[in-house]
Amino acid sequence: MRYPKEVVLKKGWEAIIRPLQKNDEALLRRFYEDIPEEDRWFMRHDVTDPAVIARWMEDIDKGKIFSIVALADDLIVGHASLHMRDFGSTRHIGRFRLMVLPQFRYIRLGTWLLLDLIQLAMDKGVSEVRSDFVVGIEEAAIEAAQKFDFFEKAILKDYVKDQRGNPHDLLIMVKRLHKQWGDF
Repeated sequence: MRYPKEVVLKKGWEAIIRPLQKNDEALLRRFYEDIPEEDRWFMRHDVTDPAVIARWMEDIDKGKIFSIVALADDLIVGHASLHMRDFGSTRHIGRFRLMVLPQFRYIRLGTWLLLDLIQLAMDKGVSEVRSDFVVGIEEAAIEAAQKFDFFEKAILKDYVKDQRGNPHDLLIMVKRLHKQWGDF
């Protein structure tokens, strides 16, 4: 296996990327408590609810969600996951979710995590990956996805609302995968 993986970030900072482990529950809770509320607002789950994190820990060995974390100084500073279905018309499509602490943004940690998710999806035989972004809120993430050949699949106008009730478009982006990196 290719983990743990040591990576060097901008500013000379270092992090270790590895799979999420069952004993990471307290660290993952702390990580999401340190994410600004305005970033957590657009997530699918209330990650400040300990029951949500506990369910994620229970799902580690079930094979539908594959999570990796980045650690610096024994704290989780990034969390990324590949979500897959084991049945149905979209089982060939994986969904990506990625979150990084604000102080670790713009120093390439998200890039490392995204590269690992892409490789993981390829290893699992996924032919496309999807990620959703809130337009006007996640511009840096959209730009990063475009650099990795994600393209716009659809825009859902006024689909999500921020904490003040203002509507925002939801951008669905997709990347087609190949069996090996050389196939790009």
